[in-house]
This record gives sequence, C-alpha cells and structure tokens, in this order.
Amino acid sequence: MPYSTLPVNVREALSYAEEMLEKQIPRLHRIAEINHQKVLTAFQQAEVSSYHLNGTTGYGLGDYGRNKLDEIVASIMGTEKAIIRHQFVSGTHAIASALYGILRPGDHFISVTGMPYDTLQQVIGIKSTVSGSLSDFGITCDILPLDEQNRIQISILEQLVTPKTRLFILQRSKGYEWRDSLSMTQIREFADYVKKRFPQVDIFVDNCYGELVEEIEPGHVGVDLMAGSLIKNLGGTLAPSGGYVAGRADLVEKAASRFTAPGINMEVGATLSHLRLLYQGVFFSPMTVCEALKAAVFSSAFWQKLAFEVHPEPNDYRTDIIQGIKLRTPEKMIAFCQGLQKGSPIDSHVLPLPSEMPGYADEVIMAGGTFIQGATSEFSADGPLREPFAVYMQGAISHFYVKNANITAALELINKNLL
Repeated sequence: MPYSTLPVNVREALSYAEEMLEKQIPRLHRIAEINHQKVLTAFQQAEVSSYHLNGTTGYGLGDYGRNKLDEIVASIMGTEKAIIRHQFVSGTHAIASALYGILRPGDHFISVTGMPYDTLQQVIGIKSTVSGSLSDFGITCDILPLDEQNRIQISILEQLVTPKTRLFILQRSKGYEWRDSLSMTQIREFADYVKKRFPQVDIFVDNCYGELVEEIEPGHVGVDLMAGSLIKNLGGTLAPSGGYVAGRADLVEKAASRFTAPGINMEVGATLSHLRLLYQGVFFSPMTVCEALKAAVFSSAFWQKLAFEVHPEPNDYRTDIIQGIKLRTPEKMIAFCQGLQKGSPIDSHVLPLPSEMPGYADEVIMAGGTFIQGATSEFSADGPLREPFAVYMQGAISHFYVKNANITAALELINKNLL
C-alpha cells in the first residue's frame, strides 16, 4: 500500500517515527561499528580458515571448527571460556545447563532482579511442581524484587545471603515485565559490590536479548558466567538453533558436563552442517542487532504517536532489543499480533491466536513469520494474555520490514474499530 493512501493518523505516526529514528541512527551505528570490530578481531585472532567451517558427524571428535567458535565467543563475551552449540534447544536450556552445572543439593541462590522469566520459573521450581526442577534437588532460591527506581536492593540482599548461598542470578532483559532492562552500568556496579562483599558467591547473568546492544558484555565487568540463545542476538538471524554459555573456565566446564555428561564435557558433539551458519551468524550479529535496535526505536515512536504507552520510549537508553507496547485490552493485543503477522514474509496468511506454550503459565500470543521457527532475532512480537496486555517486540532482519509490519498492525486495529 502506498504511504500516501494510509489513514491520516497512521501517516503522521509514520512520519514522526522516521524523524525520531533518524536522530538515533548515528549512536546506533557507532555501537554497531565498535562491536563489529570486536567480532572481526576475535575471528582474526582465532585464525579461522575455510576448513573450520566444515562440520563433523558421530561423536564429533577433533572438531576444530567447533573449538575455534568457542574461542571466538569467549573473546566477544570477555570471558575465559565458552561453549556454543546448536544442540542447545533454547536459551532456557543453556541457562538451565549452567545452573544445574554449578549448583548442588543444599545450595541456595538469589534472583536479585526480581521474578525470573516465565520459562525459567519452572526450571527453578517456582509456582510449579515440575519433576526435575532445582527445588526437586533441594536447591533453594530467594527472589529479590528491584526497587521502584529499577535498582538492585543491596541493603535487603545482605539479609538474604546465608552460608549456603552459592550464586546471584541477574536477568538482563525485562522479559514480560513493564520496567527498564538492566544496563551494563548496573551490572558492573553490582559485580564490583559482590567481589568486595561476597567474593565467595558467583554471579550469573541471563544475557538473552542483550548481546552486542552495548559496547561491553557482562564478562568484561567481572560476571562469572552468562548464557543466551542463538536464535536471538548472537545468532545473527542465521543460526538454525542453539545457545551458548560463557564465563570463568571452571564454571563453563561444569555447565558443559551437565549439557553433555561428566567426563565428556566439551570434547564431543557433532556439528553436522551447521558450523558455517553459526560462524556467519556470529559475524553478522552486530549488524542484525543494530537493525533490531532501529526497529525498536521506530516502533516505540510509531505506537507512541498513536497514543499507546510504550517502553522504552523513543529517546530512552537501551540495553536490550525488546520494545514493549501496552495495548490495554486482550482484543487489541490479539488484533495487533494478527496485523503484524500479515506483514511477515512467512505465514502471512496465518492467523495467530492465544494458546498454551511449554514453560508458560498463561496463554501466550505470538506473531512471527520467521524463516527459523521462533527466531526472535528476525522479528517477532509476543506476550502473555494477562494485565497489562502488553506485547513485546524484538528483532529485525531489516528495520524496513518491521516498519511495514507496524503499519499492517495499525491497519488491522483500524479495520476492527480498535484504533
């Protein structure tokens, strides 16, 4: 549809969003260039050759390409060691491998950024009796909410630490919460505090959606371990599946032993035909993250102009790629996602509806016509059908595509008399 034929309010929102994005582009490009140089240097220092792009079968013994990619990811993340594998089924799987690898029966840990993301709640055993959760193994957890200024409550944390406290976990992204995500400045300040006050307690960061958004990663500021998904930022929209764990060498090895088996650790795991896509995805990731941030800024301004509450706002500082839009009613939320789906390259004819999803307590609706199933790095929007009926958008193969998808979502709301 030519822009000139759009309804007046949509045209005005489009113009405003383009203007706001133009102001942000120089800063976004600067960060992308810094991170791209970091990634390029990691490739060069690892001396990657064409034969490293060839995969292995069977046990995957002597897979030099796999080992080189681990080395590259460790360098990018600022850590001693990393394991990046397509066999991780999700970011939650990678995080769970890290937690099960570190923690032992009787240990205690604290989530210092409030309630963890929905899927991780079942891993921990919060509000659930799922067999095999951490609580099932006698591992206990305390949840420390952030304060009203989105800060970690250090004074209360002091009261929760016990001799059995083994780990502090931080979630960098806000997940399905209407709040700021955790910035690298906040993570640095917390790491500095812990190293002085509780040096015996390790720090773990759920880094999903945050990779390469800022100039540094948690490993650069003293975090002991982190994990994330490859169909989010670090996969560069090309990784067909997978995740990573990066951090202190001994902790990564423990996570790897849980991911495979004790004694097998990181030394096996056939890469099949996936290595080239993983290498290329990591290499492209600074650019695709930049596109996702452009899309987020545009979307924030577009929907703000249409009188919806957004978070972050267009000029806000960003530490992840997630953009929240508060639709206020389930009807608007469903129409919004159905409109976005119509703007997708894949399954544009499909009608998304709320449904149960593994790991989520509420019904979830998701729009995502992606080339890789569920790849939020490409572009998707989803949210649980619960108050405040907000949709969380993330990713972009290109911000131009997301721009078009926003327009189709607005038109869907108009067609249903919801805007």
